[in-house]
Amino acid sequence: MLMRAMQLQQVGEPLKLVELPIPNPKSDEFLIKIEACAVCRTDLHIIEGDLKNPKLPLTLGHQIVGTTSEGKRVGVPWLGGTCQKCAFCRSGKENLCDRAIYTGYEKNGGFAEYCVAKKAYCFPIPQKYSAIHAAPLLCAGLIGYRSYRKCTDAKRIGFYGFGAAAHLLIQIANFEKKEIYAFTRPGDKEGQHFAKKLGCVWSGGSDQRSPDLLDAAIIFAPVGELIPTALQSLKKGGIVVCAGIHMSNIPSFPYSLLWQERTVTSVANLTRKDGEEFFKLAENLDIETSVTPYSLEELNQAIEDVRSGAVLGSAVVEISRSL
Repeated sequence: MLMRAMQLQQVGEPLKLVELPIPNPKSDEFLIKIEACAVCRTDLHIIEGDLKNPKLPLTLGHQIVGTTSEGKRVGVPWLGGTCQKCAFCRSGKENLCDRAIYTGYEKNGGFAEYCVAKKAYCFPIPQKYSAIHAAPLLCAGLIGYRSYRKCTDAKRIGFYGFGAAAHLLIQIANFEKKEIYAFTRPGDKEGQHFAKKLGCVWSGGSDQRSPDLLDAAIIFAPVGELIPTALQSLKKGGIVVCAGIHMSNIPSFPYSLLWQERTVTSVANLTRKDGEEFFKLAENLDIETSVTPYSLEELNQAIEDVRSGAVLGSAVVEISRSL
């Protein structure tokens, strides 16, 4: 039997709608009938060649929600498998495993009607979330959560880039009574209004200084120039967390911005523990995801809308709309 999928055949080219055989799961895998898959900026980095050597031809997508052949409702994240034997895996740092496999990059992902995924790396999806509203939780939510946890006890946190991850994360921050300062693309009044509507105490362009010194900053935008910008608004002992998998080059900056025990760190991938903690939180909180739905055939338009910043929240491919 055949299924439809949007396939990347060459880096730098638009995705093509193709028919492929429905994959056969191995004994440790689920066959998943996909309901929805959200678009991530990482998908753009793969298409544009920022992430090297993807498996081609490739079905992208790593924020997958669907139903297994056994009737279980599951989510499939970016981390698709690890060796479970190396020092990183044994010490709870499986996100750093050298033999990790990534969904929608080294194995086919979710912009299709079906996929396979390792059972041990899938997460149960709380029933209160519809497929299109649950899909962004699988990366925007999980990577945002891991980045947020690196801010430890910070009270005032700056979000540089207010997109898919930030609009989810602010709801957890509000629940924990944090003060969030949103920095959008300069001139993005709509995005700034959206951030204020979701509870940010201040919003403005990334070319503006924070009105108050921050305890921490999370950089979601893939813009290296934002690191010294964020450091300028940071208190002594504060931390800048780079949440993206790819970032443009970081310009040189005076040591005085880093001095007084300020820290710059990155977040790489996720662990299953992150997912377990996050989905327990999502079960107890009503995290609202702002989504713009697209059909499978509209995926290239969804990618372009994410690239241009035209989407408030998350772009989600709803497979049922394609039938």
